[in-house]
Amino acid sequence: MRISCKALLSGVISLASLGSVFADAVTSERISQLPVTEQNSWSAYCQRSHSNALADAAVLQAEVTALKLTNALPAPSGGDFKLPAKADKTWFGQEEARRLADVILSFQSPSGGWSKHTGFAKGPRRPGMQFSSQYEPGRPPHYLATFDNHSTTDEMQFLASVWNATKREDCKAGFIKGLDFIFAAQFPNGGWPQVYPLEGGYHDDVTFNDDAMTHVLELLQAITRNEPDFAFLDASQRQKAAAALDRGIQCVLQSQIRQGTNRTVWCAQFDPLTLRPSAARKMEPASLSGAESAHILLFLMSITNPSPDMVTSIESGLHWFEDAKIKGETKTGPNGKQYFEPNPAGGEVRWARFYNLTNNQPEFPGRDGVIYNSFAEMAAVNRLGYDYFSSLPGSIIGNGQKKWRKMLAQRSQKE
Repeated sequence: MRISCKALLSGVISLASLGSVFADAVTSERISQLPVTEQNSWSAYCQRSHSNALADAAVLQAEVTALKLTNALPAPSGGDFKLPAKADKTWFGQEEARRLADVILSFQSPSGGWSKHTGFAKGPRRPGMQFSSQYEPGRPPHYLATFDNHSTTDEMQFLASVWNATKREDCKAGFIKGLDFIFAAQFPNGGWPQVYPLEGGYHDDVTFNDDAMTHVLELLQAITRNEPDFAFLDASQRQKAAAALDRGIQCVLQSQIRQGTNRTVWCAQFDPLTLRPSAARKMEPASLSGAESAHILLFLMSITNPSPDMVTSIESGLHWFEDAKIKGETKTGPNGKQYFEPNPAGGEVRWARFYNLTNNQPEFPGRDGVIYNSFAEMAAVNRLGYDYFSSLPGSIIGNGQKKWRKMLAQRSQKE
């Protein structure tokens, strides 16, 4: 990839000049270029994805045909599903949770996952209705089942909690179907796409953006640790979860960006076949991620028996975050919008959402397809509404690091 000197000197870089950083589609031609030992597993994965896509479509089409509809009915749109923040164990056995379980089960896709932005509050899915609100009837499926915005993993956690409170067999079956969906969606290299079955574009990338893959790893870790919510799973299911978790962790370690011999952090998306950093939307260039990398690091630090390679990965990430601190920006709210103004005297510390892959400098991509060197430059000509800064790394390199080092010391004493 070449970036012109003019673009660098102007302080802005057009994403059009970064076309090669977008991941290529997973095709038979690309698979044929992989080492021979990897080709069969990737070909089988693509065939499985295609078969699941056909099965999803066939279920909906059968309902449409039976009802003599021209097209499927649109699914209701709504906010992202989130687990009740303050619900105790007894709430999951109450009527409100039971009704919500009915709705969630009705919108589970035939392949086993869930979409996002579904209007669960509007009642169960009706026959002939799409499983996703993210595309118009008659159009190709979009976000039919995804890990984006906590989708699938949160619905599964909810069903497990309802089962624990009620012993409803349909909730247990729905969870297991979701778990099989996670197993099916995992790439041969251990990563997970944003959307499965694969639908193309950046949705096929190994996706840490919005913590999609990290949420999958956290769920598998909870299962592997035999947490009570998942007591209904048998030994073989736990073993499969442990194996998937191990492959996922290896993908995390393998995809950590290296600058020469130094490890840094992670990109929000990676090409599924090469694990090279890739771009997504206009305001999501291929870059080091301050936000998603913080959650990845937090997950790795939760592993009680880290390998030496994992310890090196964590130490490298902590060092990078220490060097990547941004000071002199004060958060304000003019006209009800989040804004950051230069303030050299301010004591606030944050991290950018995006950092340049080679020089670790903060970047601020706009909706106009331009990458700016400062928040102020970007905000002057772009509509806001995206998280360009994060304070989360502060707690990780502070208290999180202290707890992790204490855990390592205790393990060393036992050895």
